[in-house]
Amino acid sequence: MEAQGAPREGERDYTQARSAADLEAVFDVPVQISAVLGHSRMHVSELLRLAPGTVLKLDRKVGEAIDIYVNDRLVARGEVVLVEDKLGVTMTEIIKSDR
Repeated sequence: MEAQGAPREGERDYTQARSAADLEAVFDVPVQISAVLGHSRMHVSELLRLAPGTVLKLDRKVGEAIDIYVNDRLVARGEVVLVEDKLGVTMTEIIKSDR
């Protein structure tokens, strides 16, 4: 007896065989991507005293992974890298969603 929902011999399992072409309709949808180095909390009076060169203490340690958000949803963690003269991010871990 076959398991319910399993493809029969010669049939294609369309739930598993998705390709990039299946997503073509959403290729042009804009998304916002953020790479968060860390967070800091301060009073407004401290914020008003910030000046160029001020160092902000963040809640992360040197070498600790940064969070990568897509549309305000955490999707990955990564490391900051230098690409020529610009900063970039290498994803090191994909965060699985509960959905």
